[in-house]
Amino acid sequence: MPVVDVVRVGADEFGVVVDGLAELLVDAVAGGASMGFLLPFGLVEARTWWSGVEPSVAAGRTALWVARGASGVVGTVQLRLELEYPNGRHRAEVAKFMVASRARGRGIGRALLGAVEAAAAGLGVSLLVLDTETASPAEGLYRSAGWVELGVMPGHSADPWGVLRPTTFFYKQL
Repeated sequence: MPVVDVVRVGADEFGVVVDGLAELLVDAVAGGASMGFLLPFGLVEARTWWSGVEPSVAAGRTALWVARGASGVVGTVQLRLELEYPNGRHRAEVAKFMVASRARGRGIGRALLGAVEAAAAGLGVSLLVLDTETASPAEGLYRSAGWVELGVMPGHSADPWGVLRPTTFFYKQL
């Protein structure tokens, strides 16, 4: 297994990884992942979307991790903190969790999930939530990492081809 580093990326390092993140997002959407985008979807759109994430990272509302290997960025995950309302500061959302198709099955997803969970606990977050397309490979990872299925919502999100798919919601108490 190749060596992969999982690192938290701040606004000052964002420009170094944005192209790799854009390539990763294009790979995920092309592979059928329900990431919020429809095909056709290219690097320009992906880079524009990621550039829109940077202000949230700079403001501390979103924490961002990347997994980097010899071939560049091979994974990412975000922790979206609830800072607006005082009654929700104990919870956060895990979002835009992806591993490059060429790098799956190597423990990268588990490493990213472990990093985001540990950081959340360190920030005083006691409840994490996330959602994923029902029957996606990610469901097995979440369950094996102790996440609890909350339920399934039919027709919640469109896949990259525009077909409405069910979404499974999970939570984890830290």
